[in-house]
Amino acid sequence: MNESILPIIEVEELLKISQHENLVIVDAGSGFESGYKEMHLDGALFVDLNTQLSNIKKDVTNGGRHPLPTVKEFSKTLYSLGITNKSHVIVYDNKNGANSAARFWWMLKAIGHDKVQVLNGGFQYAEIKGFPINSKLVIPKDVAAYKFTEWKFTQAGMFEVEKYAQDKKYMIIDVREKERYNGTIEPIDLIAGHIPGAINIPFSTNLNSNGLFKTANELKNRYQTIFGALNFNNIIVHCGSGVTACHTLLAISYAGLEMPKLYVGSWSEWSRNNKPIVNIRLNLKQ
Repeated sequence: MNESILPIIEVEELLKISQHENLVIVDAGSGFESGYKEMHLDGALFVDLNTQLSNIKKDVTNGGRHPLPTVKEFSKTLYSLGITNKSHVIVYDNKNGANSAARFWWMLKAIGHDKVQVLNGGFQYAEIKGFPINSKLVIPKDVAAYKFTEWKFTQAGMFEVEKYAQDKKYMIIDVREKERYNGTIEPIDLIAGHIPGAINIPFSTNLNSNGLFKTANELKNRYQTIFGALNFNNIIVHCGSGVTACHTLLAISYAGLEMPKLYVGSWSEWSRNNKPIVNIRLNLKQ
């Protein structure tokens, strides 16, 4: 895969380019009150998972808990952040990229934006490394609308997953924690378990003991072993609602491998549509 910049950027690199004219730093989170207002990286704007990176509907059976917004809605979000097709976007979150940063990265890549990177280690590691942090309100640049017409990455839908989940020519990867995959716990969705035929590769295994992404070579060797000779178009990655799955897609991209498909609806959609489910357990808290 040919890319002009790596999908991951180190804090030390960001410090060197922090004053570049076209740089836009984005704090991706769930709710403006989730921590950004109190403290964020110097110069960082905020993007919200629920209202800007998703088009949440009352009926979760159609698209899951975090369906993608329309391209028109996403264009408005980029405009509100002062992002143009010339911007170099650095995005971070407070969960090593797994909260919302990787989702924003995937969405930008999916419209053809090349210069976007996720900050390795996120907010916590940047703070440790001495990146300036404050609570100053940041005003985005006044820019022209960012125009695009479609999501360029191929996505997988529920019926495609259902058709190929137990076909050996395909691979469905569930990146949730082992306990959620096994159905022993389910803190969010109505039913615990996993899609029959899906294999479990928790997104946390993309990280080392320090919470940083493993090296590109480590990730490449690992995923090449897992994928074998499978065509990347036959590999589908999902999670609970299409957010942390992007963490694994980011890791695969960092490894220099082709991008598998994302099933945005993920378990939150699948489990609400009466499909065959392994380890059924109702979540009585819902």
